[in-house]
Amino acid sequence: MKLIIGSTSKVVEFELNGAKVPARIWEGETASGIKVHCFVTRVAVHKDLDASQFERELQEHRAPSAEIANVYPLRMVL
Repeated sequence: MKLIIGSTSKVVEFELNGAKVPARIWEGETASGIKVHCFVTRVAVHKDLDASQFERELQEHRAPSAEIANVYPLRMVL
């Protein structure tokens, strides 16, 4: 499966075994057009690659869609 996702400005916090873990919500769709959203806690580039452009693009966020804007509380417990 392939996903095409984009970063939103919505960040939630998971509590996992007593630790607080921030996760940004990314929205997008599968290659076949099914809408999805993801909770992304980490994104990395291989240490030997030039990550400067990646880091600039990673700072770009859009507002979340109406479907998820108010669905997820800022703090979630797993």
